[in-house]
Amino acid sequence: MADQKKKHEVGEKELVEMEPVKEIEIETKDIVATSKLWIYIIIGLLVYMMFFIIPDIDEKVTWMEKDLNSVLVQSERFKKSTRVFAKDNQCASCHLSPDYLLHNLLMKYPSFSDIKA
Repeated sequence: MADQKKKHEVGEKELVEMEPVKEIEIETKDIVATSKLWIYIIIGLLVYMMFFIIPDIDEKVTWMEKDLNSVLVQSERFKKSTRVFAKDNQCASCHLSPDYLLHNLLMKYPSFSDIKA
């Protein structure tokens, strides 16, 4: 009978010693499962970006390039149309002089002097 109690006590000690090891195994299993979950989430986000977000960004960049191109073309046209009125332009000194402007108005509208008076 005493032998049975000793065996039982030895068995309990083994169980007690096995409990911390089992807890460590369970914690390790949970950590591995959590890390796998995070890896799957990261891979999912990368796939989502590759197929949904990056093509939209590329399309937006294309639209912005078209918009900028049209703005530049319009600004070039504006520069060409206002080139005469630049400060350092030789034509601007003549074309913007008041006498020249009045002369052109009188040529285009002969009755301008009547309106002025």
